[in-house]
Amino acid sequence: MAKKKRKKAKNGKRNGTWNAAQAQQGNGGMLGGLTRLLPGQPSEQFLVGALIGAAATYVLADEALRGKLIRSGLKLYSELAGGLAEMKEQAADIQAELAAEQG
Repeated sequence: MAKKKRKKAKNGKRNGTWNAAQAQQGNGGMLGGLTRLLPGQPSEQFLVGALIGAAATYVLADEALRGKLIRSGLKLYSELAGGLAEMKEQAADIQAELAAEQG
């Protein structure tokens, strides 16, 4: 059997896989365009991870701060849920008006 040569496509793809340069540019992968925001060097990535971990540890260890965050999150959720319910009610009113005009 003769071996077939793989052709590289113009957009940089080869048989449905991304090359490393495209992944670093943020053209694909799980993070998409967010990879440009992350530091490029491993030592910088370690420092960012350490800072994020330290902040998470501080938040989780401080009971008063954790309570404030939970209360704020629940308040935000209830406001969003109330707004969504109001929008549903307005949509139902509009549908009822349209049905009354047609009937």
